[in-house]
Order: sequence, then C-alpha cells, then structure tokens
Amino acid sequence: MTPEQQIADLQLQVRRLQAEGLIRACITRYMALCDRLNAKTPLQELAGLFTEDATWEGRGALYSGRFGGHRGREAIAAMFRTYMRTPAHFALNVHFLCSETIGVSADALSADASWVMLQTSTFADQNSHLNAAQLSLKLRSEDGVWRIAQFQTENLFSRPTSAWNSSALLPVPSQDN
Repeated sequence: MTPEQQIADLQLQVRRLQAEGLIRACITRYMALCDRLNAKTPLQELAGLFTEDATWEGRGALYSGRFGGHRGREAIAAMFRTYMRTPAHFALNVHFLCSETIGVSADALSADASWVMLQTSTFADQNSHLNAAQLSLKLRSEDGVWRIAQFQTENLFSRPTSAWNSSALLPVPSQDN
C-alpha cells in the first residue's frame, strides 16, 4: 500500500468513527425532544432529524396497531404533532438507551444502528407505563448532517405501573458524626 493509499484509508477510518459520534448525537437529540414532547417542542427541529423520504413505524403485534407507519418527513411531523398539546400528553417521559450497535458503511455515508430502549412515562391523566422496545434504524449523511432514514420500534414488553415520581425524601447517610 502506498503512503497516499494509507492516508486515504486512515481518513476514511476517521470519517467512520466521526460518523458514529454524529449518529449518537442525532439519536440523543431525538430522545431528548421526545422526552419533552409538548406544545412547545420545536417540531421543525424534531422533523429535521429525519430525511425527506424517511419512514417511522411501529412493528409487531402491539406497536404496529398503536403507532402504524408514517412515510416522509411531513407525515412523521404530523404524527408527532398529535402529541403536542396542552395539557401535555406526557407529564413525565424518559427514554433510556442501551445495547447499542452502529455499523457505518464503508463509504461513511450511511449506517445501520440498533438500541434497546426503556421508556418510563406518566401521562396527563397521571397513569404511568413502562415500555421496552427494540429500535432498528437506518441513517444517512446528507451534506454532512446525519439523519434518520428509517426508524422502527418493536415492543419487547409493556405494562402499566404506579407513579414514577414521588416527593418522598431520598434516603442518604446521616451527616451527623
């Protein structure tokens, strides 16, 4: 391999590593916006995390019926708009991601990624729910910006639960000596 080929190879490796970080940043921002989904959520920013031709779909017996599928950035924005109300649909909503895999393509322009997601929610009616889902995504770099081209969520388990938040004091070691 010539020095020029080695440099080109290293540059591509750096672009692929950078892509992983940018993909994480995209998904982190997506989850942060979903955690605070209400009438004041910047819908254009949320929709802008998706490519123009993106798809968002619920998969499996529970999610395909509840969430359906949405094709195109505008259709995805319209789906999110249904959650943007006063009072907010979510009184509390927190997403946790783990078991990450990100596979960036050889040319560093697209990627397949997956996470296991845990979602703890309390709704406007004060009922709470715990959901776990498998997220499967395809992402694409457009002019250096990583966007979601395909978002699939499939329920792993789901159940109602008691309230997540409590005003009870946290137990801590005594400060007295």
